[in-house]
This record gives sequence, C-alpha cells and structure tokens, in this order.
Amino acid sequence: MDDDPRSLKVLFADAESKRLALSNSPFAPNSTQYADTVSSAVKLYRDCLTLIGALSIFSPNESLEDLSTSDLPFLLINFHLAEVSQRLPSSSPQERKRILSAARDAYERYLHLLDSYDILSPTHKKTFEQYTDAPTTFSTVSASDPEARRNAKIANFKTEKELRTKLEYLRRRPEYGTEDDRSGGVIGGDEDAVRDVHLAHLHYSTHMTFQALEGLNRECEILALAPPPQTDGSSDPRGGAAAAAEDDDARRRQRYTAGGLGDNNKHDSYSERLDQPLSGGLGRGGPLLSREGKPLQPFTLLGNRQELARGVFRPGHNLPTMTIDEYLDEERARGGIIEGGGEASWHRPEPDEDDIEKADAETMKAREWDEFVEANPKGSGNTLNRG
Repeated sequence: MDDDPRSLKVLFADAESKRLALSNSPFAPNSTQYADTVSSAVKLYRDCLTLIGALSIFSPNESLEDLSTSDLPFLLINFHLAEVSQRLPSSSPQERKRILSAARDAYERYLHLLDSYDILSPTHKKTFEQYTDAPTTFSTVSASDPEARRNAKIANFKTEKELRTKLEYLRRRPEYGTEDDRSGGVIGGDEDAVRDVHLAHLHYSTHMTFQALEGLNRECEILALAPPPQTDGSSDPRGGAAAAAEDDDARRRQRYTAGGLGDNNKHDSYSERLDQPLSGGLGRGGPLLSREGKPLQPFTLLGNRQELARGVFRPGHNLPTMTIDEYLDEERARGGIIEGGGEASWHRPEPDEDDIEKADAETMKAREWDEFVEANPKGSGNTLNRG
C-alpha cells in the first residue's frame, strides 16, 4: 500500500464521487447498477479507513488544534460509510439486520472520534450520553407525549435547516475558494475559512447521525416483528415455497384418501370433486348443491396454486383489452353513437338542381311550414297568462 498521504485524498475523493452519484443516480434503487455503485462506495470508504490506520492520522493524544485543516474531512469517513451502507440491498430481514448493525457501528465510531477531539457541541455531547445509556431505545423525541413529540420534531427540523444554511453560506464565501473534484481539497481558499466550513460540516453531520440512529432503532423494531426464516424445504432443488406447496397438496390428497372416499380406500381413489366427504371427523358428506342449486353445506373454491402465485403481483385495476378506436368502431357498429349536430349540422350538402322531384318536395315542405306559422302566430298557444 502506498504511504503517500496524497493517495488517501484521491481515494477519499473517489469515494465521495460515488456517494454523490447515488443521489443523482438515474438507476432504480433495486437495479444492479445502483447496487454496484453502493458496494463500490462502501469498499472505497473502508479502504480509506484502512489507509488512515496505517498512516496513523488520528491519535487519541491529539486535540483539535493538532489536526491540520486538510485532515478534517477524513473525520467524516465513518459517517459517510454508515450513510452509504444503509443503502445496500438485502434479500431477507436477517440480512437487513446485519446491514443496520454495521451502519450503527460506523455511526458510533464517528461519534467517539469526534468526542475524543472534543469537537461535539454541549448539546450533541449530552445527546451522545443519552445514546450511550440506551443505544437500542434511543430517541430524540418523546414517545409518550404527542405534543412534546411534535415540538421535538419541529425543533430537530429547524436545527437541521439552520446547520445546512450555515454550511451553504460558508461555502459561498469567496474566502473559501473552490473545491477540487479530483483531489477533494480546496484551491485558493483561506485556511481559517476552509476550517470553519469543515467544522460546520461536522456539526451538521453529527446532528444527522443522531437522527439516523433513531431511524435505525425504529427500523429494528419493525424487523423484530418479521417471522423467522423458513428452514423446511430450503435444501429442496424445487425451492422452499414450491416444495411446501407440493407437499401440502400431497398431504391433502392423502387426507382425502384416508378419509374414506371409496370402498377400497386406495390412493388412486383421490378426486378433485368438491362434493366428497370432508375429513377431520366433521360428520359431513354428500353433494354440495341440491337439484335446485341450493347449497347444502359450506365449501371453498380452490384454484391452481401456480395461477394464484402468478396473480399475486398483478395490477389492481383491469387492463384495457382494446384501443379507443376499436371501441368506437364497435359502438358505431352497434348504433351506440349519434352522429351529427354541432359543427356537423352546418355542413349541408349542396342541392342537386337537376333533381326536380327533390326540389319540389323541399318547396312543398317550405310552403307547409309557412302556412303553419301563419295559422299559429307566435304566443297563440300561451293561454295561462291571459287576462
């Protein structure tokens, strides 16, 4: 391993680029590309910790004044490691518990490191003592009083906003300089301004650490309610779920056969009929429906297990079976669409001057309408309001 401290800066910069890429990642959280990015970031942060231990950058005998400004960002490695580790995919509650346990250890190493350099503020130091007394039940808000819990959540949000605003303000100052994406350092910045930014970042990350530890406890409470892992059929090449389903079918067939479905009581007497006698000593038997179709005893309709398994993740709404144009064509063929009216009523065909019979019919229709209007003047049918 290279002992050049500059290699640590480059390694830390690579880890930071991976972490920032996760926030702007176009991949879905359950995709392979996203999982590879998370795993790569975790590995880079762990390599940074290994290199820090080899270089002995941090020492319990030092104070904050003994730390150089360029080494302050390395105090955040455990925090970022815990933050990224929580994004690792898991396939079971047990695996998720191991991920959360590793993240908790990283958060605790981060807090102990800051406490050894006396970087924690008095408020954070008190909160850290509360966490040390009861790590698995730690909470920053009151769980008994709803009003106090609400006020504590509002206070936590305001504190987070203030710390983030202060950090952004310090980074926008011209004295801070510009960050180098390749090395992770700052170019052309005043050392005091850069140091203030790093310390503000540490305070903000410490606040987020306590919020994350509280979230870990809530998630662990939910995982504790998960059922234990299924061991039956785990070695079966068919898979645990498929093997359990087939074994259940076999037991059901055997139960029906043993219940006296036939005179010979043989295994080949099994039938899928629903009107077979029920087992278990219930004393029921005979057909399910009468000749008139009236149910004679309770029954349950069972479907194929494979079909039920395929239908678990189907959409909850009915999918379309035809396009809109196909539906309109079918409705038009059934006579369910009334055409005309509106704009279409103004588009009248031009009269055919050579069709004498049609012209005479139109003329007679117009004369009949004129005679009707003359015989029935406007308002003549209104006899209710006459004096």
